[in-house]
Amino acid sequence: MTTAIAAPKCLVCDTEFEVQEAWEKGEITECAACGQEHEVVEKSAAGARLDLAPEVEEDWGE
Repeated sequence: MTTAIAAPKCLVCDTEFEVQEAWEKGEITECAACGQEHEVVEKSAAGARLDLAPEVEEDWGE
């Protein structure tokens, strides 16, 4: 019996991501359909888990 692993989906538009071999934890990837950035929070041989990427904030030199 083979267990199928679902591809991660965009948390905004529900489009499936194609898991890239080169992805690493903490990497930012963009949804091809809507442009929303996601962060790779977990990567294993079984697949990957994505979360919305943190917003870039201006620190004004502090």
